[in-house]
Amino acid sequence: MNSFYDSTRCTLCPRRCGATRSETGGAGICAMPDTLMLARAALHHWEEPSISGTRGSGTVFFSGCPLQCVYCQNYDISQKGMGTPLSPSRLREIFEELILQGAHNINLVNPGHYAHGILMALDAPLPVPVVWNSSGYDQLSTLRAMEGHISIYLPDFKYPDEAAALRYSGAEDYPKTARAAIREMVRQTGPYELDAQGLLQRGVVIRHLLLPGRVSHAKEVMDWIAATFPPKTVLFSLMSQYVPLYKAAQFPEIDRHLRGSEVRAALGYMEALGLAGYTQDESAATRDFIPAFDGTGI
Repeated sequence: MNSFYDSTRCTLCPRRCGATRSETGGAGICAMPDTLMLARAALHHWEEPSISGTRGSGTVFFSGCPLQCVYCQNYDISQKGMGTPLSPSRLREIFEELILQGAHNINLVNPGHYAHGILMALDAPLPVPVVWNSSGYDQLSTLRAMEGHISIYLPDFKYPDEAAALRYSGAEDYPKTARAAIREMVRQTGPYELDAQGLLQRGVVIRHLLLPGRVSHAKEVMDWIAATFPPKTVLFSLMSQYVPLYKAAQFPEIDRHLRGSEVRAALGYMEALGLAGYTQDESAATRDFIPAFDGTGI
């Protein structure tokens, strides 16, 4: 077993809850077993253009999550534990199957609490970049264990504010944890690299999901990125796809869609700062872009 992981006292995520994770059952915040659990593996065309490309990103959705976001669009797998158990060897086969289907990269969604199994599946290099697609709530020791195996990091930076992080994701330490994690990701990859077709080969893309009434938070995130990283170091993705799902109805201030004025204000600020990256059309704010977590490709 990997030296950074102990199934009897798990510290893979920033919760460091020390839970015992058996092959058949889980404890702690993520409530996941030691065995890999997947909900879907398929070509995905709705990531940033430099990741989806023309053929799609080979996206692998893992079950469970150390965060508890009240508006999670993937709550069926992040909070309800839907998924299929499989071995690291089968995960490797899935990677190879997706590459044969034309995947530009292998995209690991919410992978942190399965880093031990993922490392086994990545023991031999793949012929395409590997993407670590996370909430940004990543443990530094876990990220360092992945160094050399991950070409592209795709973290969220959800909240610059501790109170919002606690209210909406149950993690008051999210802001400082995400900042440290993103710095480590950039240290590993260096400045982003695009090939002749505009496909990302290496680097970091920082995502921020705009929440209702939280334009000021989006501006704080963008200010931090602009102040922390020199131009052409990272890419920024401003996401306006928010839909009030899961438990959002219990939080009246976010139980609505974004207003056009909010989206325009955030987009204008991004443009004024000169941040390189991506934006979303308001038409992305629909359930239609949520994939079916039906075991496809597993």
